[in-house]
Amino acid sequence: MTEVETRLEDIRSLLANGLKTEVFPRADSAEETQVIIGRLRAAGDDLVGKLVIGGFTLTTIEHGGIEQPCETCMYYLVHRRHCELPELDLPVEPEWSCRLWRI
Repeated sequence: MTEVETRLEDIRSLLANGLKTEVFPRADSAEETQVIIGRLRAAGDDLVGKLVIGGFTLTTIEHGGIEQPCETCMYYLVHRRHCELPELDLPVEPEWSCRLWRI
């Protein structure tokens, strides 16, 4: 198993085993986004902190009538299955979701 696959499996396991994340409120404004990003920066490389603050889920969240899966987010790198938002920088699955989703 590669390092990326191991990290992805670690994330999946944490979320599947009941890690409570801050799914709401979503980052609907620039101000909300900056607050969340500031908290992520403070968390540094703490995986659990990133998942909790980022509001990660294993399934797509619908918010404001819009489905928000990672695969449609501007930060999602399709061929790597990776979130390139610098404060997250995590492998993710297409159907997952986080509260920093952007189109």
